[in-house]
Amino acid sequence: MKYELTKDLETGNAIIDSEHRQLFNAINQLMDACSSGQGRAKIESTLRFLLDYVDKHFAHEEQLQQQAKYPEYNTHKLFHDNYKRKLREIGAAIPMSGPTVGDLANLNGHVGVLISHIRVADKKLGAFLKK
Repeated sequence: MKYELTKDLETGNAIIDSEHRQLFNAINQLMDACSSGQGRAKIESTLRFLLDYVDKHFAHEEQLQQQAKYPEYNTHKLFHDNYKRKLREIGAAIPMSGPTVGDLANLNGHVGVLISHIRVADKKLGAFLKK
């Protein structure tokens, strides 16, 4: 299954949507690697990308929220903080000998949580920022 920025995931904010496309591209590359039996080799670089991505992307969103005085900033930031913590835990749990199929599944599941967040919370933020 390919991730793409469909209408139900677009926020209407050019910066946020562009960064979400970067996320989807990275995840799609990992999924392609998994389909060709190379997922274990690709997980490390994808995880590095994701750790960097969430730090930068969440900071951008939080800055926009603060500038706009978004009333749900604290809740949104709490999600971001918890998401980053869990992503780091997933990365730290990958054995030195290399990722397992279970590690790939954990990472993919955590990405699914972020997609759900985009579909609901980021869409709501995008609507607020348009006002």
